[in-house]
Amino acid sequence: MHDYVIAGAGSAGCVLAARLSEDPYVRVALVEAGGADTAPEIHTPLAFGSLFRSEWDWDYHTDPEPGLDGRRAYLPRGRMLGGSSSMNAMIYIRGNRADYDEWPALGAPGWAWDDVLPYFLRSEDNERGPSALHGAGGPLTVSDGRSRHPLMDAYVEAARQAGHPYNEDFNGPRQDGVGHYQLTQRGGLRCSTAVAYLHPVLHRPNLDVLTDTACRRLLFDGDRVVGVETERAHKVTELRAAREVVLCAGAYNSPQLLMLSGIGPATTLAAYGIQPRTDLPVGENLQDHSHVGLSYLTDTDTLISAQTEENLELLTAHGRGPLTSNIAEAGGFLRTRDGLTAPDAQIHAAPVMFVDDGLGRPSDHAFTLGAVVLRPTSRGTVHPRSALPSAKPRIQHRYFATPEDRDTMVRAVRTLLDIAGQPALRAHRRAPFRVPASDSEADILAFVRREAQTLYHPVGTCAIGAVVDPELRVLGVPGLRVADASVMPSLVRGNTNAPTVMIAEKAADLIRGHAPAAGTATAAAPAPVAH
Repeated sequence: MHDYVIAGAGSAGCVLAARLSEDPYVRVALVEAGGADTAPEIHTPLAFGSLFRSEWDWDYHTDPEPGLDGRRAYLPRGRMLGGSSSMNAMIYIRGNRADYDEWPALGAPGWAWDDVLPYFLRSEDNERGPSALHGAGGPLTVSDGRSRHPLMDAYVEAARQAGHPYNEDFNGPRQDGVGHYQLTQRGGLRCSTAVAYLHPVLHRPNLDVLTDTACRRLLFDGDRVVGVETERAHKVTELRAAREVVLCAGAYNSPQLLMLSGIGPATTLAAYGIQPRTDLPVGENLQDHSHVGLSYLTDTDTLISAQTEENLELLTAHGRGPLTSNIAEAGGFLRTRDGLTAPDAQIHAAPVMFVDDGLGRPSDHAFTLGAVVLRPTSRGTVHPRSALPSAKPRIQHRYFATPEDRDTMVRAVRTLLDIAGQPALRAHRRAPFRVPASDSEADILAFVRREAQTLYHPVGTCAIGAVVDPELRVLGVPGLRVADASVMPSLVRGNTNAPTVMIAEKAADLIRGHAPAAGTATAAAPAPVAH
């Protein structure tokens, strides 16, 4: 018997397991469907694309998306210790203050910017040192990129030539501007939540980490959740929780597990042969950042030349060089029209050709500029595909379902075309490779429908105020919480890994009944990989 059972050892689960097991009198089980994070490709920053569609990937797809000309969008998700923090682009972005200050009005009191900032600070170990907006000494190492490809310097200069201000810290006093991203890296290697939080505490006798173990459904005693039914090597067992079960399986898998257990929209569950227990809008409110990339051929060497013995030596001996690249090394935040109080678009720049959702091999030297709609108004759903726990969920994002999202993307793509036409980047352009036929609205929208993909930031399917209360307890279901990106009531302006870590840090205090954090940090040293 454990006190807490945590379902999912990803960006949130590793954090929560480390924090809850700080109490030696509390016994914690962390359950992960995938394996230990042992593959070298997990820890080599440039290699994360090689994990796509491997054993380390849930390998999800949407149902046909009307806004993408009926295409099924590929949705990679990490299936190993660290979850998607073990295969993401490592960009450290918190979002905008305005994002969190909106949450209380959406049913999440206690989650405004001043409430959550201490948890960002507590988690962070920024190599630039502590400040009013940055932590030092926390478990999660945040570093400046060590690749700094010259094409990315050219992008930053081109963006400045187009009138966008330089910003050395997107998590600083202002978000607007262009520059190089800070990354969740330590010594040039990936610093996932498994590396940052879990590995340093695996020696704790009160923490059990179960890998290659799938959660099938929740166990009940009356209305109360008392554990999780699990499966490992085709053997089904029960894992009991004396205090609580906490779902940290992400915006696709947490709602699926709830719905397989009868918690969700009653009519939807009944249609799939699942007996409804608690009627809640689980799986609704799905939000994601859509991304459209423009690529230009170049005669400048790009990252396709990075796989050399010399660069491997730079990585292993010195923690620097092209193999430390997170691919999207630079970017920025901008407002595509007047009258906005915060950015509505994000740029990602990469010194490499991006082919077939990252699944194809680049055929030539090229650089990519990508546009992101930061505050989409389109909403999707996650539903069960059947009552079988092994069936992948049915995911429909409904990208670009609203005129607002389409208009924002058109303006953002025009901004990219403007930046690509500036002298600093024109000097590197050989020819267009994948760009709209023109800057007309019709041609841009046709390009968007043909090329758009996910930026891997699904949230909202177990939202605070709708599915869970502000303390992350599932409404009407004692003994059960959700603590991952699915609880965000609305999508933040930026990459979602850092906010998910924050959610788990705050969840740990809520579960333990601790007073809100005041920004103190606890150091965590590296430790060997789990087996």
